[in-house]
Amino acid sequence: MDTAVPQATDAEMTRPPTQGLKGRVKRGLDAAVGKLLSLQHGDGHWCAELEGDSILQSEYILMKWILGQEDDPRLPQITAYLRRQQRADGTWGQYPGSKIDISATVKGYFCLKLAGDDVRAPHMARAREAILAAGGAERCNTFSKFYLACLGQVPYSAIPSIPPEIMKLPRWFYFHIDKVASWTRAMIITLSLVVTHRPVRAVPERLGIDELYRSERDRNRLLPTVLDPHPFWTPVFGLIDRGLKLVDLMGGTPWRASSVRAMERWVLERLEQSDGLGAIFPPMVYLQVAFQLVLGYDEDHPVLVEARRQLDRFMLKDPETGEIRLQPCFSPVWDTGIAAYALTEAGLDQGHEGMGRAADWLVAKEVTIKGDWANNLPEDVPPAGWFFEYENAWYPDCDDTVMVAMALRRIGRRDGIDAANRGIDWVLAMQNPDGGWAAFDRGACNRSILEYVPFADHNAMQDPSCPDITGRVLECLGHHGFRADHPAVLRAIAYIKTRQEPDGPFFGRWGVNYIYGTWQSIGGLDRLGYDMTLPWIRKAGEWLKSVQQSDGSFGESADTYEDPSLRGRGPSTASQTAWGMMTLQAIYGPEDDAVKAAARWLIETQQSDGDWVENEFTGTGFPRVFYLRYHLYRLYFPVMALGRWHAALG
Repeated sequence: MDTAVPQATDAEMTRPPTQGLKGRVKRGLDAAVGKLLSLQHGDGHWCAELEGDSILQSEYILMKWILGQEDDPRLPQITAYLRRQQRADGTWGQYPGSKIDISATVKGYFCLKLAGDDVRAPHMARAREAILAAGGAERCNTFSKFYLACLGQVPYSAIPSIPPEIMKLPRWFYFHIDKVASWTRAMIITLSLVVTHRPVRAVPERLGIDELYRSERDRNRLLPTVLDPHPFWTPVFGLIDRGLKLVDLMGGTPWRASSVRAMERWVLERLEQSDGLGAIFPPMVYLQVAFQLVLGYDEDHPVLVEARRQLDRFMLKDPETGEIRLQPCFSPVWDTGIAAYALTEAGLDQGHEGMGRAADWLVAKEVTIKGDWANNLPEDVPPAGWFFEYENAWYPDCDDTVMVAMALRRIGRRDGIDAANRGIDWVLAMQNPDGGWAAFDRGACNRSILEYVPFADHNAMQDPSCPDITGRVLECLGHHGFRADHPAVLRAIAYIKTRQEPDGPFFGRWGVNYIYGTWQSIGGLDRLGYDMTLPWIRKAGEWLKSVQQSDGSFGESADTYEDPSLRGRGPSTASQTAWGMMTLQAIYGPEDDAVKAAARWLIETQQSDGDWVENEFTGTGFPRVFYLRYHLYRLYFPVMALGRWHAALG
């Protein structure tokens, strides 16, 4: 069971001898390496729990009600976990300590009411009061209103139109399906089928949530729910939406039926070599609703049987309480790449049998088909690279590809190096015109207007370059012999320099937050042999030292995505301390007092089994919308940091 993390004292921070600390680090590192190896699966991979927030439970429950499957015997166990996730003030949030998430709280309340919880019970009253105080259920985001509309709680007039005819738009069109982020693509295609055909399975009135609305007028109309409304584009898109709804009332365009068929084909094609549509929770849910209630697939159809099987694999059952929680997806390629790389940084022999099994598993996961990424490339690029999940061949990404390539390079087997080289060629082709790298696509960016369409409230319509992925790509290129004068590297360095904040750090798109972005940006430059004494590099180091806590640790809350003035501040965590430590070592060297203080904190807070305690969410899905707790971050990043420090001392 998790316990509070003990804090190192100021006196401990000032212990001078490096040699004594080195011995303690070696013992702690050995224990951590042993722990990490013990978690490796027999076939060579790692995959720890990937924890999200309460919407995974609530949306699964609501999906079952929409489909008429509310008698599923697992729903009470899922509801029990959802009930336990409710906080003392009645709300549900995006991560521990976050403010109310009104969408999560409305869905949580609705699910508990469907389960039979008395609305007069204190926990229900507190939730209801919090929702009304936050503006009422009419302030839910678009993706939540989709569930509410399907269950008869709001009319479809309150849901943005997503015409299926988007499939017929020419490639040069500003809003083309290939020009949005891959995750958005999978969600809006399935949602389009639903909001266009408007299926409703209304729940009995006594189970509805009328009491959560402050304004019937607002309940029944489309409200702007994007996080940062635009004074011009938000109302313009509202007018466009009215026009699209009129078209829907008239039966759509002459291309409606063929567009629906095109969407169906698009989805079916992308189910091949994939653990479900996009291999992530939201489109896998929307697919079941769209195919069963819109396209008329029988629930025993093989497509829906497989869709249920894939989604249900995300369930985890607590052996003590019997409660069931869901994960948003699996992270085996990511976990295996980082774990293997961290172990090589910790000095584990390349010939260790665990490394051989990891290499075998990773090489077998190399992508061999062309996915959506090929649609945005100007030239014919052979398929290569790696995805995040067990199977998702349509959607390899740059971050996983370079992480795996580094691990395979360090393990040193010929087949692994060949696969890594193919991955690097693919990543080089994916470099954006601005010099940076995004996650899944080249060129799915620089269309800022898209962030104001009415269904853009997941805050990630596009997939732009980001400094954290760009820095990791540079780190990988450094491992493979690239230097700072290579043309692609020069463009990337120029991009990273433009992304530095005035006080020194870098934004973290995929990890929380500025500590993560700064680690990745600086770490990549260091691996290239870049001059770490340059003023702009030292500025990043000075910022990190300014936010290092008195006990040597680092911590940063996801609150910083809402309020950047809080950056670098938050509860201490093992993963963020490791990131900060590696960054400071890259800039100042292993003998720097701040580096040693971070190492000392990691050793002081290590558990007897070699692991660390970390309850915070330090992974980012969609900034300001959805965050993640990777259950191996607390282990393999400290292994990486301590291993790198110990090796640097010789």
